[in-house]
Amino acid sequence: MKPSKTLIVLDLETTGTWKEKDKIVEIGMIKCFPDNRRETYVKRINPGILIPAYVSEIIGITNDDVKDAPSFKDVAQEALSFIADADFGGFNIERFDLNVLEREFSDAGLKFEMENRKIYDAQKIYHLHERRDLSAAYKFYCNKELNNAHSALADSEAALGILYAQAKKYAKAGASIEALSEFDYEKSSEFFDGEGKFRWWDGKLYPTFGKHAAKLNINEIVLKDPEYLRWMQTKDFSEEVLRMVKDALLGHFPEYQKPGNKRKV
Repeated sequence: MKPSKTLIVLDLETTGTWKEKDKIVEIGMIKCFPDNRRETYVKRINPGILIPAYVSEIIGITNDDVKDAPSFKDVAQEALSFIADADFGGFNIERFDLNVLEREFSDAGLKFEMENRKIYDAQKIYHLHERRDLSAAYKFYCNKELNNAHSALADSEAALGILYAQAKKYAKAGASIEALSEFDYEKSSEFFDGEGKFRWWDGKLYPTFGKHAAKLNINEIVLKDPEYLRWMQTKDFSEEVLRMVKDALLGHFPEYQKPGNKRKV
């Protein structure tokens, strides 16, 4: 199967998952032509900030691996020329990769035009066409059909069966259901609070909402706009956030805690 227009299949490895701030560590592209020819482009990038250790564990790229690599600005024109006027394909590129790429091109002083390009996102299509509910999980893990779905007891029985099957599939041999507590998502380590109002980035704490979102960290807000934090104290934020804001105004700032040794699913 060949495209009728040149297609770039794209993937980025980045310093994290915050599309408004995280930086490219590696860019890989496959250029598919209508005549079935292919060209590839891959570059390691020095992001200019430290790659968190837990991110390195996921992507397999360390700070030492990129210390002598070019910055994105150094390769931006080359990458943009490779892309030319092609359409895009990939997995989760519509919500993440293309947003990061557009920002990186902008920071490099180049305009990355997305108008008139088609985007084929495999994740979006997958989620549209393949069920991801309890019945689908029960079929996948237990190879059984869920009868009486949305009956509270039937759903509980199915969830129990799934948990036992997951323990058997992912944990060490002979482990019980308690072994599932070893599994977690690293995503939780990126946020300061349960509601995700503040997020760690490069060891500093940034708001994810309002006029300072992804722009000023909490230390900078205290210096430049303390009235904003006093306004926050009058609003319905979580106790965790309000306590942090109060401490920050008194000059006591939260310290970044490195993620623990959670296993990734």
